[in-house]
Amino acid sequence: MDSSLFAHRSHALRLGRFSESGCAYLLTAVTHERLPVFNDWQAARLLIAEMRDAHESKTVESLAWVLMPDHLHWLVVLRDIPLHALMQRIKSRSAIAINKASNARSGKLWQKGFHDRALRQEEDLPSVARYIVANPLRAGLVKRLGDYPFWDATWL
Repeated sequence: MDSSLFAHRSHALRLGRFSESGCAYLLTAVTHERLPVFNDWQAARLLIAEMRDAHESKTVESLAWVLMPDHLHWLVVLRDIPLHALMQRIKSRSAIAINKASNARSGKLWQKGFHDRALRQEEDLPSVARYIVANPLRAGLVKRLGDYPFWDATWL
């Protein structure tokens, strides 16, 4: 079988991508080579600071997120920025901050691309938020959600 069929195809994620201000999106970004970068508290806090900055600057309304050791799930309502620009901002600023703060890290932090899912108006956002923040439970990282430090949700 042709091995090129299995090559990374982040460009395919962009096909049909549409950003609409005021709509809710579930975003997922994965670390380069799925390294568990966010087992490091300092790295996790630096990414969280970038997400909070996007929220406080009204770029997005952050509804819920969970930061797993090797990926991020983030539920947002988009404001006046396209999805690709938001994720480029978050990924590049966090990579610079984390690499600068770490003596052991340099180079790529994130895989190319990201996954997005637009949520329909009739979807229950609090239920989606509960599903997102329950990721550490399903992954077996903790027995109680309150024991996991890297999550937040507007409703919980």
